[in-house]
Amino acid sequence: MGRAPKVQQKIIGLIGGMSWESSAAYYRIINETVRARLGGVRSARCLMWSFDFGEIEALQHAGRWDEATAALIGAARRLERGGADFVVICTNTMHRMADDVQAAIGLPLLHIADPTAERIRAAGHRRVGLLGTAFTMEQDFYKGRLAVRHGLDVLVPEAEDRAEVHRVIYEELVQGRVMPASRDAYRSVIARLVERGAEAVILGCTEIMLLVRPEDSPVPLFDTTALHAEAAVDRALAPG
Repeated sequence: MGRAPKVQQKIIGLIGGMSWESSAAYYRIINETVRARLGGVRSARCLMWSFDFGEIEALQHAGRWDEATAALIGAARRLERGGADFVVICTNTMHRMADDVQAAIGLPLLHIADPTAERIRAAGHRRVGLLGTAFTMEQDFYKGRLAVRHGLDVLVPEAEDRAEVHRVIYEELVQGRVMPASRDAYRSVIARLVERGAEAVILGCTEIMLLVRPEDSPVPLFDTTALHAEAAVDRALAPG
C-alpha cells in the first residue's frame, strides 16, 4: 500500500492581542487541533500580528472606530505580505470592521460568527442568548449577521446585565483576572436569558471562555474562541 498523501497546510494569519489572553488560547487550540488531526509532532503553520490592546481599547471606548479600522487593515496587510493564505481576527468585537478589512486585502477573512452559527444550527437551536462586550451585544454588526445570514433569533441581556458583562471583560478578563464572584454573576445572567427562551448561549467575547464553563449554564454554551480556531484549522487543512 502507498503512503497517505502529505497534507500541505495553508498558512493561518492571526490578528491578535485583543487581548493576548484569548490570542494565546487561539494559538493553543489551533496547534492542539492540528496535532490531533495530523499526529506526531505536527503543528500549525501560522503568522500572528499582536496589538498592544491598551491602544485598541482606548480607540474602542472613545468611539474612534475609523482609526481602529485602519489599524486592523494595516495588520491584515502585514499578514498578507508575510505569506498568510487567509486571515482570522482573534476577537468578536473587532469584527465590527470585518467587511472593511476584507475589502482591503486579497485574502479570505474567516468571520467568527459563521462557524459559531453553523454549529448552533447543526445542534438544532434557533433562539440563542449572546454575551460579549457592550459593542457586540448592542450594535448590529454581530447580531445582524447571525440573524440575516443564519436565521438565528438573538437575545441579549437587559441593560444592567449588559453593563456587568462588559465590566467584567474589561476590568478583569482582559487583565488575566478570573474572579469567582464574576462567574456567579455570569451564571445569573445566563439563567435570565434562559428564562426568556434562550435555547443556547453564545460566549461572544473571546475571553469569556476563561471564566464560564459548561457546568455554569443549564443550556449548551457555544464558545466562539474554540469554534473559530477549529474552523481555521478546517480551512488550513482543506485540499486545494
